Amino acid sequence: MGLLWIAVLLACVLLFWTVGAYNRIMQLRNKINDAYGKLDQQLAARAKLVQTLIDLLHPELVTEQAAFDALYAAQQALDAAAAQARARPTARHAVTQLTLAGAVHAGALARLLALLDQHAELHSRSDLQPVLEELKLTEGQYSFARQLFNEAVRVYNEALTQFPTRALIRVFRFKQAHPL
Repeated sequence: MGLLWIAVLLACVLLFWTVGAYNRIMQLRNKINDAYGKLDQQLAARAKLVQTLIDLLHPELVTEQAAFDALYAAQQALDAAAAQARARPTARHAVTQLTLAGAVHAGALARLLALLDQHAELHSRSDLQPVLEELKLTEGQYSFARQLFNEAVRVYNEALTQFPTRALIRVFRFKQAHPL
């Protein structure tokens, strides 16, 4: 009779531990989703600002159509990658695609800004300065949101590797998340 109670007690402890560990991992995964939501907001804000910048500069730099086309294509690729990552921000493929699209976008935007620097007369436009300042601010906020996302991924991945939680990885099919 005493062994039965011990077995029941151990089973209860194991059950409560499993439920608690599962809930902890799910909370950490939700933090990754929340962090991605903030990152996604910054991507959307930057996309609006880039479109505004294109609208302002295109009439002045009609000879630089290739730079505008490259930035437009990079923005479309970034939007598609962000949508894919929005669906599963812990998936390796989605995060990798977002990282690559972000690098291409950064290069295309840097090219357009370099062209802007070559045309000093455009810097005196009163409608351009606020957009450039807002873009710079948004880039800083994006970097911060990216750090928050990567930190949430790090904490989640560490939790998956800690014993005894790592015993649940196969049972519940938890997978490592990937940083940006």
